[in-house]
Order: sequence, then structure tokens, then C-alpha cells
Amino acid sequence: MVATLALTVPGERETVWRMNCPACASALVALTVEGLVVDVCRQGCGGIWFDLFELNKVDQAHEKFGEALVALEFDPRAAIVPDKRFCPKCLGITMLQHKFSPDKPVMVDECPNCGGVWLDGGELAEIRRRSPTTDDRKKAAQRFFDRLFIEDLAQLKARRARP
Repeated sequence: MVATLALTVPGERETVWRMNCPACASALVALTVEGLVVDVCRQGCGGIWFDLFELNKVDQAHEKFGEALVALEFDPRAAIVPDKRFCPKCLGITMLQHKFSPDKPVMVDECPNCGGVWLDGGELAEIRRRSPTTDDRKKAAQRFFDRLFIEDLAQLKARRARP
């Protein structure tokens, strides 16, 4: 089902328009996943439009119905617009780009008017990926320094062993 919006101005006819992908201009398709309705670019880049407060229902790895959205196939060769993107819901409103969060540096597009969020194909999977904890980072640093030290020590031993 193609995603559409209806606009009614008092005293005028209702206007219906198709929602298009802000990244590749393909038609967005409404998709319902366990009661959550999102608009997906199925014929193009695989991006997903989330209305206000919808993304926070699927942005954590433990939220099971987000898995269906992560599994959506998309064409990585689809031509996308990297610059200004217009909100697919609000006519003429340019979305703002920002990092999803400090620990998830995925760049997302957000409409300053309606609060909707656009994610390019594959970005939901990046957002849902578990962030390393402070303990994970400390252990990784320790492994790095251990490896570095062992290599330096081996080089020193090799130099001493030479006549």
C-alpha cells in the first residue's frame, strides 16, 4: 500500500498526496509491524520513515519487532541525495541532520516541524547494535596495549640475541 497523506483545508476539497522517499524519491509504502505503522522505501534505498515517538519503539536490540524492520532488503546501489532532504510528510520543510545519540553516531534526518525521523537503509541496524560499555572499552584497550607490549618485548629480545 503506497503511503499517502490527506490535507483538508476548511472550505476546500481534501487533497491527497503520495509520500516519497526523501533520499531517492521512490514512493514510500506503509508497512505494519506488530501494530507499528512505518513508511518504507521498498523499491529504492530501503530507508524508513518514523513518525514522532515511533523510532523509540524499535531502537534497542531487545525490542523484538524491530528485527523485522532491520531485516528489510534494500538496494545499496540506489542513488540517494546526500544533501538537504525534505520531510516526506510536511510540504517544503527541510529536515535537520544530527547524530542519533552520543554513543550511536549514526546520522539521522529529523523534521523540525512534525518530529518524524528518516533513517537510510541499514541505519536502524547500526542504531540497534549494542554499544560497548565502559568495561568493554577498558578490556579492549588492555588487549591492545598487551599486544603492543608483547611485540615490543619480542623485538628487544631479538636485538639482544644478535651478536
